[in-house]
Amino acid sequence: MALKFHDNAAILRGPLVAVILLVVSLALVTAYAREGEGGPVHAVQNAFSAVAAPVGMAGSSVSSASDSVGTAIEDLTADASTLSGLREQNGQLRGLVGQLEEYRQEAQRLQGLLDIKDQYALTSVAARVVGRSSDSWNDVVTLDKGTADGISAGLPVMSGTGLVGQVISATPHTCDVRLLTDQQSGIAVLVQSSRAEGIVRGSLEGLLYLEDLESTAEVKAGDVIVTSGLGGSFFRGLVVGEVVSVEQQAGDTSPVIVVSPNADADSFEEVLVVTAVGNASAADEGASSGASANDSASSSNSSSSSGTSSSSSDSSSSSSSSSSSSSSSDDASSDDEGGDE
Repeated sequence: MALKFHDNAAILRGPLVAVILLVVSLALVTAYAREGEGGPVHAVQNAFSAVAAPVGMAGSSVSSASDSVGTAIEDLTADASTLSGLREQNGQLRGLVGQLEEYRQEAQRLQGLLDIKDQYALTSVAARVVGRSSDSWNDVVTLDKGTADGISAGLPVMSGTGLVGQVISATPHTCDVRLLTDQQSGIAVLVQSSRAEGIVRGSLEGLLYLEDLESTAEVKAGDVIVTSGLGGSFFRGLVVGEVVSVEQQAGDTSPVIVVSPNADADSFEEVLVVTAVGNASAADEGASSGASANDSASSSNSSSSSGTSSSSSDSSSSSSSSSSSSSSSDDASSDDEGGDE
């Protein structure tokens, strides 16, 4: 009988333990749901999570390492054809990345041309640079558009940053452009801030010099230089560059003024050959508005002076009239006294 009792107890122990665990679990779930964040069940959960976190991280690291090892083993055991295919695919992807970068840079340059075209309301012909002068004493580039596209000698050429040169010759499908930095180049310009007129010339070293200014002209670093339109070679108001230095050399009566060009000869690939300018004063609007303001102020001052002079004249006239009236009154009084006598 004792043996049967122990067997029955062993049989009942398993379901009893399961029931007890279920009851405890339900009690813990109920307590967890009813208590706040600072309750004891939450505290036990947080403590257990803090203890178990390092173990979980270690397991994740082991799993990642095993995956890496498996990948390395697969790569080592791959056959020659598989490796060759992967190398070919990698080369194709590299080529696509390089091609996309070229497209990105080209889109950026073309956007600059569109911006400057809208700024000046240009009528122009877009062209690409297809050749550059090989000698060091000429700065000339060749474009892929010519007389068949409406291009002729004398037309200005602009990049996305401003004026870069002038067409000097053209064939039916190409044209040559002399850049501003060429030693034979010369442009009639204005200093935008002071409106002083001068000539920007190129040089053998590739620098631009501002010359032939009046002795009283004021020029400082940072001044913007624009075309004046004199001589008819260029449209008025196109940006040529910016003054970078003004140095007075010993023995020279005028300073040496260096102008930074808009773009280096090697930095642009697409350009606009300008045939007409709808907004030639785009670069002059700020200076023109300033000049108008000064003219208005001068007119106001003149009007004020005229008003003051008129008031003074009126006052003088009034004083004269008063004096005349007083004299007349005195004479009348004298006559009356004489009559009485």
